[in-house]
Amino acid sequence: MACYKHKFCIFAPSNHQSRKMLIGRTKEKRLLMEAYQAEESHFVAIYGRRRVGKTYLVRELFEGKFTFEHSGMANTKTRGQLQNFQSSLRRWGLAKARQPHNWIEAFDMLCDLIVQSKDRRKVVFIDELPWMDAPKSDFLPAFEHFWNGWASARKDVLLIVCGSATSWIISNIVNNHGGLHNRLTYEIPLRPFTLRECRLYAQSLHLEMNDHQLLECYMVMGGVPYYWSRMQKGLSLAQNIDALFFSRNGALRGEYQSLYSSLFRRPELYQTVIMALGQKRIGMTRGELMKTAGLTGNGTLTRVLEELEQCGFIRRYNSAADKANNAIFQLIDSFTLFYFKFMQNNVKSDEHFWTNSIDSAMHRAWSGLAFERVCLMHVPQMKRALGIEGVTSFEYAWRSKASNNDDETGGAHIDLLIERNDQVTNLCEMKFCHDEFEIDEQYYKVLQNKKLRFIRETGTKNAIHLTLVTVNGIKHNSWAGDIQRVITSKDLF
Repeated sequence: MACYKHKFCIFAPSNHQSRKMLIGRTKEKRLLMEAYQAEESHFVAIYGRRRVGKTYLVRELFEGKFTFEHSGMANTKTRGQLQNFQSSLRRWGLAKARQPHNWIEAFDMLCDLIVQSKDRRKVVFIDELPWMDAPKSDFLPAFEHFWNGWASARKDVLLIVCGSATSWIISNIVNNHGGLHNRLTYEIPLRPFTLRECRLYAQSLHLEMNDHQLLECYMVMGGVPYYWSRMQKGLSLAQNIDALFFSRNGALRGEYQSLYSSLFRRPELYQTVIMALGQKRIGMTRGELMKTAGLTGNGTLTRVLEELEQCGFIRRYNSAADKANNAIFQLIDSFTLFYFKFMQNNVKSDEHFWTNSIDSAMHRAWSGLAFERVCLMHVPQMKRALGIEGVTSFEYAWRSKASNNDDETGGAHIDLLIERNDQVTNLCEMKFCHDEFEIDEQYYKVLQNKKLRFIRETGTKNAIHLTLVTVNGIKHNSWAGDIQRVITSKDLF
């Protein structure tokens, strides 16, 4: 079957129709089309990490339906932003648009363009909105006035804004406490692709990879479509990773620095937190993080942690006995972990660093950690494999009070517990192995230690089902009898 691709969204011909059908982004498409088909004006904000496909989703879904489209310019002062806005107004039909002196005038001209439009639904798409808010520009009050004082009173405007500067979008649009408070109709955080979507995308790119290679690629890149789009067919996965991340002119060699600077206006602070969390596998409490990173416990740290969590770089978890307090923060972003483990350690600038690292102790240690993170990003798929997708559950991680380090035999930590309403808790262990995973006596004792400590310290009355998540299942032997359920990598797809 022929497939069609673009950088971020995938198309394939339907079996019943000749037209192209968009694959993935199901919920996001539904919300956007609901807003488009409504009988009143709607305001939608889309945000997400760099390269995740925000712009292309909107452009593809509303192709030929825009009344106005504009994109802010990076690192540009107010005068340049206004000139750019004037050019967009002219391009979209306001031929005599003059150079606006300020944003109030600029949005007044946008009102004129909308009024003269004969479109049934006035779709206004403003991309990279945060870049338009240059210092001392008074952009935000003018934007608030445009929506509150004019557009929201109409019945036919669909305003869509997006941008990679997630912290700005969240602070000034989503959590706005001024004129835009509770004015947003839909908030759409655009997440990376799942494993299944990446498999479909790889097929559309004609990349010949089996499921194991797809999994390892996800462990490196996560589900960021742009990263996958830069791979070349005809090269092995190892060759592609070397070419993209380690070669002198690799397309993604400087991605780590660009990623955080595009999302956050003060990236250094966010990177300080990320680097600190990267030092400890099981994560850190707020107090441990402050001590390790040399930070103060003020409101700024709270905001940084919240925004990193909203962007999907970290996760917050709590102990079973204290689900509201003493949160632990853990780095889970696949690409960032890959950067810390390999790119940052490539001190000799070896252009074949990845290929030369395969089967090394460093690679094996990273594989286990990266596989855990992929599993944590696919909990709904794991619940489906367990047959409990319809059961109310609470997912969290846990560490024993005795766990002051990453030593599993001293205290105990559990990366994923699924506490279910049917009085069962799945204690999930994630293990990366090319072949069937074999439980030996030592690991059997580790599992029993975790189970017994968890029961004793939490006082849970639930039945504890030891659940192993691994690539190709387990090898059955005398130590495997206590494993209640096995989830394989195929289930994650």
